[in-house]
Parts: sequence; C-alpha cells; structure tokens
Amino acid sequence: MTTGYGQEGRFSGPLKPMTFSIFEGQEESQIIFQFKSSPPAVTFKLSGETDGIFHIQDGLLYHSRALDRETRAVHKLQVSALDAYGATVEGPVPITIEVKDINDNRPVFLQSKYEGSVRQNSRPGKPFMYVNATDLDDPATPNGQLIYQIVIQLPKINNVMYFQINNKTGAISLTSEGSQELDPIKNPSYNLVVSVKDMGGQNENSFSDSTSVDITVKENIWKAPEPVEIVENSTNPHPIKITQVRWNEPGAQYSLVEKEKLPRFPFSIDQEGDIYVNQPLDREEKDSYVFYAVAKDELGKPLAFPLQIHVKVNDINDNPPTCPSTVTIFEVQENEKIGSNIGTLVAHDMDEANTINSVLEYRIVDQTPKSPREGLFLVQAYTGVFQLALYSLKKQDTPQYQLTVEVSDKDFKTLCHVQINVIDINDQIPIFEKSDYGNLTLAEDTVVGSIILVIQATDADEPFTGSSKILYRITQGDSEGRLGIDTDPQTNTGYVMIKKPLDFETAAIHNIVFQAENPEPLVPGVEYNASSFATFNLFVTDVNEAPRFSQQVFQAKVSEDVAIGTKVGNVTAKDPEGLDISYSLRGDMRGWLKIDPVTGEIFSVAPLDREAESLYRVQVVATEVGGSSLSSIASFHLTLTDVNDNPPRLVKEYTGLLFCYPLREAGSLIFEATDDDQQSLQGPHFTFSLGSESLQNDWEVSKINGTHARLSTKHTGFEERVYNIPILINDGGQPPLEGTVSLPVTFCTCVKGSCFQPTDHHPGMPTVGMAVGILLTTFLVIGMILAVVFIQMKNKGRDNVENAQASEVKPLRN
Repeated sequence: MTTGYGQEGRFSGPLKPMTFSIFEGQEESQIIFQFKSSPPAVTFKLSGETDGIFHIQDGLLYHSRALDRETRAVHKLQVSALDAYGATVEGPVPITIEVKDINDNRPVFLQSKYEGSVRQNSRPGKPFMYVNATDLDDPATPNGQLIYQIVIQLPKINNVMYFQINNKTGAISLTSEGSQELDPIKNPSYNLVVSVKDMGGQNENSFSDSTSVDITVKENIWKAPEPVEIVENSTNPHPIKITQVRWNEPGAQYSLVEKEKLPRFPFSIDQEGDIYVNQPLDREEKDSYVFYAVAKDELGKPLAFPLQIHVKVNDINDNPPTCPSTVTIFEVQENEKIGSNIGTLVAHDMDEANTINSVLEYRIVDQTPKSPREGLFLVQAYTGVFQLALYSLKKQDTPQYQLTVEVSDKDFKTLCHVQINVIDINDQIPIFEKSDYGNLTLAEDTVVGSIILVIQATDADEPFTGSSKILYRITQGDSEGRLGIDTDPQTNTGYVMIKKPLDFETAAIHNIVFQAENPEPLVPGVEYNASSFATFNLFVTDVNEAPRFSQQVFQAKVSEDVAIGTKVGNVTAKDPEGLDISYSLRGDMRGWLKIDPVTGEIFSVAPLDREAESLYRVQVVATEVGGSSLSSIASFHLTLTDVNDNPPRLVKEYTGLLFCYPLREAGSLIFEATDDDQQSLQGPHFTFSLGSESLQNDWEVSKINGTHARLSTKHTGFEERVYNIPILINDGGQPPLEGTVSLPVTFCTCVKGSCFQPTDHHPGMPTVGMAVGILLTTFLVIGMILAVVFIQMKNKGRDNVENAQASEVKPLRN
C-alpha cells in the first residue's frame, strides 16, 4: 500500500494495485502519483468513480477539485496501460482513494426544542429523556465525537443543579439533590439549555450547537400506602387484597422484601402492584408486620427507594382467661382486721390488652371448709384483690382454706384455685434464759474468729416462722464492732465471736448488752422488755506487742547527685504500750544510708549512683526500748533520679575493624555509642567528631542516627599498619558530657576477606626443610622393615614346598 503525491523516485512507480489517503478540502490540481510505463505501453487510461475530479495525464494521477468526504468517502478507480494504438496492454489495475476527514461540519441537534417530564423523587441517575445531535464528520475521529453539557438551568435554586446529562449519550436524569428537592407544587416546570460540541469538547476550535429543553415535574405516585388493619383468624377465602403500590410509569416489576426473617411470610404482590395476605393471621402469634415493596426495571435495577408497608392485626376474643398457677397461695395473720387485703389473683388473657376482649371479672364460687361459716372472703370483681369479709380468723380452728374462683371475659370462663393459709401472729417476745452471762477475761491477742460465749433465748410463737426466729445484736459496750453474734436457725442459739482484734490500749473493759428480737414486727400492743436483754462483762488483758509502723512500705525520691548528709526520707512507728522506739536499718548493702534512731529520719552517708541501682531497697527495724525489746520491720524504697554524670562510650570493644591493603577505593566502617545515664523516650542524641584536627585530611566521621556513626577514609594512600583513630562523642545532656574513644583500624594484606600474617620461626620448632627430611627418613625406615619381612615370608614358603615334595616320594613303612 502506497501513499504520495507523485515526486519522482519517491512518489512514482510501475502500475500496480495501490491505495492513497487524501485529506478532504485540499487545493485543486494536486498530483497523487506518477505511473511509469514499460514498452509497448505508451499512455494510461483512468476509469471508475472519478466524479469528474480524478484525471491521469502522461502517467500523472491527480485531482482537479477539492475532495469532500461527506459526498464520497472512498473512490474506486481503475488505471489501464495502453499502446500506441490504444489497445490495453496492462490492467485495468484497481486504485483506491480514501478521503480523510477534517472538521468541516458543525454538530446539529435533531430538534430545536425538546419537551419531557419527570416524577418527583425519581431515582437519581436514571434517564427520563434524551437529546440527540448529529455531525457529518467521521465519527471514528475526534471531528465527529460529540460532548453534551447543561449550560443553564432555570430556575436554579440555591445555585444547586437538579438535573444532569450524560455527556456522551445525551441522557438527562436527576441529581441526588433533584431527586430529593423537586416538588411540582413549588416549581412545576424547569427549562434547560443544553449544548453539544464536537472534537470531544477539548479543542478551542471545535464547533457547537445548543437547544432548549422544557421539563415538567409530575407528582410522585410511588408513595407508601396508609397502614393496613386486618382482623385475625379471618374465614374469608384467601388471598385477600389489602393495599396497593404503583410506580410512576408502566412496566415496573414489583416484589416484597421482609424487614425481619419470619418462619412464614404471609404476603405477596402481583405485577400490577396489588398486595395480598395469603392466609389467616393470628394476633397472639404476631400482632403487626413491617415489610417493603420494591419496584425494579426490566434489568432488575431498583427504580426508587423501597416503600415501607405496615400491617396491624386486629384482635378478636379467641382466648379464654388463664390462671397464674395451678394453685395461688395467700397468707393471712390470725388477727387481721375485717376488710384487710389478703392478696391479688392476677389471671391472664392472650387477647389484646385494654380491649373488651381482655377485661376479666373475678367471682368466688366455692369455699372449703365452710366453717366457721361460708363467705369469709370476698374478691373485687375487676381487680382480683381478696379481702377478709366477716371477722378475724383463728389458726387453731382452721389453719387453711381452699377457694374456687371463676375468672371470665365476655365469652369465656375459667376456674382458678386459691389457697389461704392462716399464720400465727408475732405476739410473743424472745426471752433470755438468763439475764447475766457473767464475766470473761481474754488476752488482747485472742485469735479473730474465736467463739467466746454461747447465749440462748426462746420464743413461744409458731416455730420456724418469722415470728419465732431470733436475731441477736449488741446494743452497748462494743462501739467499734469487735464482737459479732451468729444464730443457729434450728435452735436460735447465739454464738458470740471475735470479729476484729481486741485492743487493751483502746478498751480494757467491755460492758456488753445483748438484745434478742424477731425479724417480723411485733403486733400492736406488744413490746420488747427486759426479758429480751442480757448483760456480759468482757475484760481484756494487756499483751506486750511489737511497734507498729504507720505503713509497710515507705517511698521517697531524690536526685542521684544529692550531697552527703541530705535527708532522703523518714519513717514512723508507734508502740501500743507507749514505749519509746529505736530505729535501725537492715540490708543497706551499699552503705549509702543511715537512720536517726530516735526520729526515724533517713540521710545519705555516701555518694548515690543511679546507674548502680536506680531503686534502692532497705529494711527499717523499729525496736521498743525497754520491755521485751520486740521489733517490727517495714520497707524503705528510695528512687534515684538521673543526672548526666556518665560520658558516652563505645557500646563494645571494636577489635576487628580492617581494610584490605592496598586500599582501592574509599571505604567506611560503622560503630555504635552508648551512655550509662537514663535515656529519654526519644533515645540518645549523640554527636560525633574526630578527636584530632590532624586527621581531618585522612578521615571523616558522619552521624547516621542518635547512636550510630560512620568512620570513612578520604583517600586510598594508607600504609599497611594499625591506625588508632580518636573519636569525640558528645551526649548533648544537661550539662553536656564528652568522651573520647579510640577505634583501632588495621590496613593489611587480605586472604579471603581476612588479614594474612606470615608466621615467624620460633625456637625449638623445626623449619620446613627439617620437617621434610624427618618425613623422608621415616618413610625409608618403614620401607626397609617391610622388605625384610617380605623376604623372610618368601624363604619360609619355599622350604614348605620342598618338604611337601619329599613326603610324596618317601616309601611307606610298616
């Protein structure tokens, strides 16, 4: 395939099928190609779709007018070679002229004005109308690539665009704001000006056109219906239509989506948007339903947001009352007054509360026994409250009554059973067996939990009831609660025990008063008297006790550079008997501290060092002066805060730093520094420099981070020896400290990455020549020994053979 404009050598050649590409709109009389003839051909003939534009003369193919791609994009021509007589000697050969497009046509909208409509709340991004423009230029080139744009929206409320356009397809849809804000009552119509540009809208020389679009806003009919009410247990044929939804346009596909997963979903929707209940509903199983109606297009994409459907199931009276239990038990004291409330029977009804279907009425239909007479109890009709109706009851006459109660709603009746127990009243007080439990002497160190006394009271009320149960408490003589009393629930025996340690120094004598009482209140007119009280005297004897520290661990904090003799803390202790106390230290392994034996003040007596021990622990001994010299021990913890008193140093001893000699290029070594002082959270920030200015022409130190640096050579002209390089390291502390360290760097001949050093001859060790002579002598002696052994073995074998031959010829003897 060849293209060209007929320059000799480049745009000329023999007759053969060819294709040429030519831009439309170019000047006339442009030469396309020159065909060369071979005898007997002397001229050429042109035929085909010339359209009076293409010609050939003397082998020159040219066009006489500008080409127009929109008129004809491809010209099919034929060229024949003729002889002098006009006879065809070659061809016809097909020649194709492709007319290439230029942007010489502007885009044009198909309509000067468009009209459309949209429903409010339509889904954003879903097209509701299209505008279209055409361009005669080649759509396969940028000349025919059209871009749409909305340039004006009227009205434009709050400068917000409610509409958008697909710049390639011309599809107009709502924006998110438009989907929410369009309201036909506020603004029933909008006008848009839409432009279209060719060249993909990217060229300032592109052509454009515009059109007007009038849009009418229609009311949205995709709305949630009013809540639906359905009577439960309907006997009508199902399914039953209960409500409907409608999309704004026909053709929507409807479906229902559950809000909560149910064992069975009793609703359905048809493709008209009608919603049905498929079976009878039971309010007692579920009293309401919430689900969603969804509208989708033919591709299954949602057309709008789902609508929420509410269904309420209305109650009918289909449940009888139920009793709270098989038997409901009430208790009534034997001296209760007439009209007193005994208890409340609460029956249940599964029908809807606060409706006529669940209103219950109570009635007593039987009393057993009927002694001393019938009608001893009554029940309030609508509350179920039971009352004593006639007179007080006596337990010894009748301890228990059985009542049958009818509970009814407007359609159903149920019988419930009530048992009323007559209980004894608390009209007897507890009485101590004796009023004085005498005296008891105990040492103040008596073990906590020890039972020191047993007390006993009795109660004449009914056993094992709240009226006869006895609780003991101490009303006088034990303000600090050192004693406690536990009661045996079977025998009402009280066990007095020590709850807290006794203290002779606080109270040497306890004049105790016990009271016995019931958990149930006494009946009116009955009160506790002296019979319910008893006394007891407890004498506490002194026991010599060790001093007591105010706390078990004393803590203090000082800087490690405090002066000798500085007070660093103090401890306090007291002796329960009031004796003087002497303080001493134990475990002062470093000899840093001393304590004032009288005041308990602790002082430093030697320089402190946080790096040696940051938390220094010693024991303090408090010993009573006089008496039994008892003592006790507490701990003293001294925290030492850091000061910058340690210069930086190398983290380790660097002994293997070497460069291979001769040095071929500048090299470097990395080393690390550390500091024994306490570091900040950010870590050390050391600075590094050479320790001697005379080394600056040969060596260089550069910082890598706060702890590492690099020692580098500046040239390669070093001798084969060891260089000790001084490095100055500054810690940047307060105050800053510096340390000078030495890095030994060796330049040596290397063998496999290690220094090669020839070994000298040591006295007493053989040289290499001596070692070789010794080895050869050893081999010679071994060879001589082996030769002798071999000769002997050979001679012995020969003798054995001769002996054997002689035996064979020797005659036999008798």
